[in-house]
Amino acid sequence: MNTIPAHLDHLVLATPDLAATVAEFTRRTGVTPAAGGSHVGRGTRNHLVGLGGTGYLEIIGPDPEQTGPAGVAPFGVGALPAPRTLTWAISPPDLDAAVAAARERGYDPGTPRAMSRRTPGGTLLRWRLTDGPAAHPSGLVPFLIDWGATRHPSATGLPVTPLLSLTATAPDPGEIGPLLAALDTELPLEEGPVGLSFTVDTPKGPVRFD
Repeated sequence: MNTIPAHLDHLVLATPDLAATVAEFTRRTGVTPAAGGSHVGRGTRNHLVGLGGTGYLEIIGPDPEQTGPAGVAPFGVGALPAPRTLTWAISPPDLDAAVAAARERGYDPGTPRAMSRRTPGGTLLRWRLTDGPAAHPSGLVPFLIDWGATRHPSATGLPVTPLLSLTATAPDPGEIGPLLAALDTELPLEEGPVGLSFTVDTPKGPVRFD
């Protein structure tokens, strides 16, 4: 099985301390992630690294310049004990058609909703993604994203660490496989505690992150 999933858009490495995790990524890989921007009203900001092609890595954590959202910050970053690869996203050719097809196949990824963030240069980026209670709680089943007319982050001159593999473990891999198939993607799965791992090629050689 190909270890680069079909329609991969990005991986989400969440952290309780964004500056420290960016510094650690830089130390381990020799590549410095680029500042992405703030998610205004959500209490988070991110840094980005290209994964080759149209894929990228999002390192997301609390934004110290925001007082914090009314509810829990995305991915629960403020409560994480340590950095962790929490989930991933795919970008199908037609988001709404992919959601409808998944529902017909027995999995509801959630209703797409609009989101945005502003880059350090002031550009407002807009996208739609599936993000709701219907999504599988493990994070192993990707959410779906559509960038619409916004320039894709991978096309903005990001530093690149090519993705070599993305793998996962789950207590019941047989439960996850059909859900991935419903989204027309795949992910190598082995039995074990819930977890995502990826390996990137870097100037210092292959580096794995969990």
